[in-house]
Amino acid sequence: MSIVKSSRNLLFSLLTAFAFLACQQPQEKPKALPDHEKFVKQYFEYFNQHNWAKMASLYAESAEFKDPSFGTNVVKQTRQQTIEKYTTLNGVFPDLHDEVISIYPSGEKHVIVEFVSSGTAPDSTSFKLPICTIFTIENGLITQDFTYYDNFEE
Repeated sequence: MSIVKSSRNLLFSLLTAFAFLACQQPQEKPKALPDHEKFVKQYFEYFNQHNWAKMASLYAESAEFKDPSFGTNVVKQTRQQTIEKYTTLNGVFPDLHDEVISIYPSGEKHVIVEFVSSGTAPDSTSFKLPICTIFTIENGLITQDFTYYDNFEE
């Protein structure tokens, strides 16, 4: 047998063995994504209990908000400011309630929530408003709350 043929056979044997061993190596498990759905359900549970302090505790100490009620720019708010905002809103609408329609986890940091907010004022004025919020969750806390809804009066 020639040295060239022998070298080719050896190379083929080595490549075949390497390919076989590579296929036998345990595959690295994909990194588990955080359970944003469970987190968001807890958030809306606190909201519907009107437990603004617990709800606000799910935010970073200072979070970014994009919300038509703040205008068109991103606004930074503290947990305390979040408590005050929802306490005031709850004063106007004592039966304030959010019904989650769908939760759409999106990667490691984001979750999109579709819900309908409703409430009735003491003068019987009521509202029902479809809303979509994109939460950014980092290190177990909400760092961004970008909320979208039609804020034009009928």
